[in-house]
Amino acid sequence: MVYQPAAGARDLLPLDVAQKRWIEDRLQQVFHRWGYHRIITSTLERMDTLMAGEAIDRHKVIQLQTGQDEELGLRPELTASIARTVVTRMAMANYPQRLYYNANVFRRNWEKRHNRQQEYYQAGVELLGAEGLLANAEVLLLASNCLTALGLNQWHLILGEAGITKSLLNAFPPEMRSQVRMAIANLDRVAIDTLPLGEDLHKQAKIMMDLRGKSGEVLQKVSNFPLDSSQQAAVNHLKSLVELLEAEGKFSLILDLSLIQTIDYYTGIVFEVVGDLNGQAQVLGRGGRYDQLLGLYNPRGENIPGIGFELSIDDLYQVLSSTQQLPQTIPSSNWLVVPEGDNAQVATFAYAQKLRDSADLIRVEMELGGKDPQGVREYAKERSIAQIAWIKSDGTGRIETVS
Repeated sequence: MVYQPAAGARDLLPLDVAQKRWIEDRLQQVFHRWGYHRIITSTLERMDTLMAGEAIDRHKVIQLQTGQDEELGLRPELTASIARTVVTRMAMANYPQRLYYNANVFRRNWEKRHNRQQEYYQAGVELLGAEGLLANAEVLLLASNCLTALGLNQWHLILGEAGITKSLLNAFPPEMRSQVRMAIANLDRVAIDTLPLGEDLHKQAKIMMDLRGKSGEVLQKVSNFPLDSSQQAAVNHLKSLVELLEAEGKFSLILDLSLIQTIDYYTGIVFEVVGDLNGQAQVLGRGGRYDQLLGLYNPRGENIPGIGFELSIDDLYQVLSSTQQLPQTIPSSNWLVVPEGDNAQVATFAYAQKLRDSADLIRVEMELGGKDPQGVREYAKERSIAQIAWIKSDGTGRIETVS
């Protein structure tokens, strides 16, 4: 019998891990520099936590059977888990809270494709207890800083505003809104044409679908709609945010008010980070503002504003692999320590430990026996080990540099 990983799961070999860590370490450095602290939440969540406010599609959750009649699921994303943790475990915290995560998530292979991936890796941030222009700009500029740290230059920020888009949908009959929304989200003009709408509503749906492009042009188009005071305030805020971001001039900004995320808890700005993979657009991450999500977990219904994003380690890996920036080999050991004779074993362990205790982090291997001196040298060359220490029983050593 040949044992294989579970369908949709995968094993990461040492080189895979080295490349994954290369990405994660650079992202973590950026998070630290911006004052964010790591949070680790449970991989398992109660289904009522994951389904609060219908933020997550139930069919995407990998559910587990327990003997206690408790419905549990593997987390398909991190925001709901962090929201639950903050409300239940950090009730007395001072705000704003700047949190980041680096974790695996799981989504059911409901399309039933062979070996379709079901485990993914993400890194991201949540900025809780802050709202307004500066908070929105911080998260967007932080996302930009992450991609800069990874050496990615060819990418776009696609920025939308869920509040504006949802409010514009109110012009449509209630029974038609979900269909109009789906057609706009999929940029499906044929679906719009076939919907039983009046001429004016057909025109508005098509205009909404075209609210994408240069920021000035899109803001001008949306300003032509009959906006109430709250809609106009949201447009004014979006304009100020765009001006602030464009003043930075570090990335390509596309304003897209047809951008509608699949997760429905977003209440303000939403965005996607899109890179290039072999000439094809590749979504590397997404996020947005969710000012009502935490209230779902609060017994008193009190809301705490929040905004965050997630970056897909898997998709970043694909893009970076094409640029040859990732490590191509696993890290080599710095030293190979070899006992010269059976009575030199204690001294050899002591010498190796002395090397490991140095201020610099170095890798030290012990020769475990079975090789003659030539075999030791060949092993060191194959592993790119820089130095061999031949240790005698009295602790004295002879250092050989491997060419």
